[in-house]
Amino acid sequence: MSSRRVVAIVPAAGSGERLGAGRPKALVPVAGEPMVVRAVDGLLSSGAVDDVVVVAPASHVDAMASVLPARARVVPGGADRVASVALGLAAVDDADVVLVHDAARCLCPGAVAQAVVAAVRDGHGAVIPALPIADTVRRVDPGGRVVGPVDRTGLLAVQTPQGFRPDVLRRAHEAALGSSAAARATDDAGLVEAVGGEVVTVPGDPRAFKITTPLDLAMAEALLGTTAPLAGAVGDP
Repeated sequence: MSSRRVVAIVPAAGSGERLGAGRPKALVPVAGEPMVVRAVDGLLSSGAVDDVVVVAPASHVDAMASVLPARARVVPGGADRVASVALGLAAVDDADVVLVHDAARCLCPGAVAQAVVAAVRDGHGAVIPALPIADTVRRVDPGGRVVGPVDRTGLLAVQTPQGFRPDVLRRAHEAALGSSAAARATDDAGLVEAVGGEVVTVPGDPRAFKITTPLDLAMAEALLGTTAPLAGAVGDP
């Protein structure tokens, strides 16, 4: 039986092309500190995570290890995100909860990780943080013409860290090998759904947005430069 340990896998093998940084995205500084360091520190300081496995580009394993705390182990990644998470999962020896967290969501508050871990330990095999969609959504045809509105009822924007019982996540990744599910899934919860697993949600947090573009980076640095709390965020009174 697995001990009560939480191990977080942080896929950090992205190239960062849309940021135009000329280096792996996880090593791009956010207010002077690499985003992977901010992501890992956030997980460890949450009090909900015992150890972290960072999955880095094979060419940058040493560079990433040199900036991370000792409790973070770095392993080389694969050809895509699914392969990279699978390699990180192979490095998890013993845990009752496995989290998968994007390095690019480096401002995610620790309260989100705490809520995800608690939900897994309450008996759910797969748990994702999510927020209601605020924007108006339209469906369009291939030519860009509007077909009609999309009812936002029941629609949520999914974030990380996502939490899993290890057996659930391993089964989903094993089933994804050589299947089209891996190509279609954009996150690990999608792999679980593809094998018929149940996924439940907990409230996400606006600060857990993904840094993908220069504008996202500017927003993250602006948030780090303010001391004012973000109203409505997880864990706020």
